[in-house]
Amino acid sequence: MGSRSTTAAAIGGKELLKGAVLLRTISCGEIRRDHVGSRVELAGWVDRRRDHGNLIFIDLRDREGLVQVVFNPETAPDQHSVAERLRSEWVIQVGGLVRPRPVGAENPKLSTGAVEVAADAVEVLNESRTPPFEVSGDAEVDELLRLRHRYVDLRRAPMRDMLILRHRVVKFIRDFLDGRGFLEVETPILIKSTPEGARDYVVPSRLYPGKFYALPQSPQQLKQLLMAGGVDKYFQIARCFRDEDPRADRQPEHTQLDLEMSFVEQEDVLNLIEELYTSLVSAVCPGKRLLTPFPRLTYADAMADYGTDKPDLRFGLKMADLSEAAGNTDLRVFRSALDGGGIVKGFAAPGCAEYTRAQLDELVALVKSRGAAGLVPIALLGERGSIHDLTEADVRSPVARFLGLDAVKEIARLTGAGRGDLILVIAGPPKVTNTALSALRNELGRRLDLCDPNLYAFAFVTDFPLFEWDEDEARWDAMHHAFSMPRAEHVDLVESDPGKVIGQIYDLICNGLELASGSIRVHRRDLQERIFKTLGYTPEQVQERFGQLLNAFEYGAPPHGGIAPGIDRLLMILTGNHNIRDTIAFPKTQNAIDPLFGAPGEVEQTQLDELHIRLADDV
Repeated sequence: MGSRSTTAAAIGGKELLKGAVLLRTISCGEIRRDHVGSRVELAGWVDRRRDHGNLIFIDLRDREGLVQVVFNPETAPDQHSVAERLRSEWVIQVGGLVRPRPVGAENPKLSTGAVEVAADAVEVLNESRTPPFEVSGDAEVDELLRLRHRYVDLRRAPMRDMLILRHRVVKFIRDFLDGRGFLEVETPILIKSTPEGARDYVVPSRLYPGKFYALPQSPQQLKQLLMAGGVDKYFQIARCFRDEDPRADRQPEHTQLDLEMSFVEQEDVLNLIEELYTSLVSAVCPGKRLLTPFPRLTYADAMADYGTDKPDLRFGLKMADLSEAAGNTDLRVFRSALDGGGIVKGFAAPGCAEYTRAQLDELVALVKSRGAAGLVPIALLGERGSIHDLTEADVRSPVARFLGLDAVKEIARLTGAGRGDLILVIAGPPKVTNTALSALRNELGRRLDLCDPNLYAFAFVTDFPLFEWDEDEARWDAMHHAFSMPRAEHVDLVESDPGKVIGQIYDLICNGLELASGSIRVHRRDLQERIFKTLGYTPEQVQERFGQLLNAFEYGAPPHGGIAPGIDRLLMILTGNHNIRDTIAFPKTQNAIDPLFGAPGEVEQTQLDELHIRLADDV
């Protein structure tokens, strides 16, 4: 590259950096036919360079898009000389006249495709090494490489569009809630470690050796304290931290809309959220469809029909409990599961009766990977239709001789299967059977192309159990968290029969993902202490971990409830992305590693000494 004086000469005697008030007068992607005849100054990255031997074409890119810039050696020889050296991802400033593209040279794929800029000034602001991957291409790039060079990855169209959409979503939420009387209140990041369902990230205190802060898993107690403080309607776009085991849709830190309201019942919260999401999707994703009003499923019905509390409602394939019919067969795997307290469930895959052995083996492998012992396929052969004249010869199954025609017909009736369909059945413990069958249902929904990509199937799941039994620890756990209010008619069962207590708890789901959890909260000390007692906390532990909240309840805390929708998962739905990391500007890997900064990393021994920390290897 030439010297600064050479650059100044190359742009026609005008040094843009010093001579202009702004480095650009318009963004690249904003130029239209209306600007023809105007002189513009642009700044951005070289997306592509095309040398036609005489004219040089540069696609100049910024956040708003790209525009074609033409360098002509006859009208601007110095600028053409600079353009000969330009390479991909160099940052440049360009000045020139907007003109129509020649007839036949328009690019209808670009919003700027009807015009171009004839350069009469150019300056190189920064050169670039050869990028680790193409910015303008759509080729698959290794995720670790992308995360290591995230500053380059963010220039690519999918990531740029995601960040813009994320901004619009968060802004819409803020404006929506502000218009309904909510106050945005920030809560602390350094708090005390309290059990909320996952491991805390802990932060050692230098001033108080041996003591620790914790990063909040959620602002749960804090938002309830805000309600006790009379805030009435609170929200924040909250950062939350959970030291959880890796999973595809999890991150060590995530962002959620945290929302709480006083003097409300469950319907008030659900109606607000339905209005928010319906209007949000209409504003930021026009053309997408929703199921409205949002369907309501109880937890019990969701588990019975879909085997999961977050079913994808874009397609059917409802499950049926086949235990009674299976009990009338001679199949040992059915009888053994039922004798052991298990269940037999299945569903019908339409038009799949002719599945090959290889296809069935893939399905068997899938359910086994989810813990099931195996899969019983029952194919009903023939042209699709009624089974009233079904014969034993029309039934194909590796266990057909143990089933009997009457049992097969009953199983077909329960699953809604007809000729041409494939019935898929799993037997085993309820939790394992539901988990495996739900995964199988999702796989068939994908294989059969049953999911409408333009449909967002939002729904509410309600009436969750307040407690669930932990077999390993032989104790009761809170299914969601310990602060949820039981249904009024179940308050007396908190100590005597915890397994029957239904909470005023609700989830928002969409397309197979849980997007939000919420509940009406406990606001009385006596009831909250009874719940803690059922969960096995001693009075000393309760006071140590939750004393601040319980004390607040004694000073006139109002009834209140709320919900906490995840922003990252919402972006997964809105972008059709299956990777939560591509909804976050600077995420961690699935193994909770930051390749860009190399975190987690070691710290200096002096820092450990200041914190009075000694590593186990040093003991």
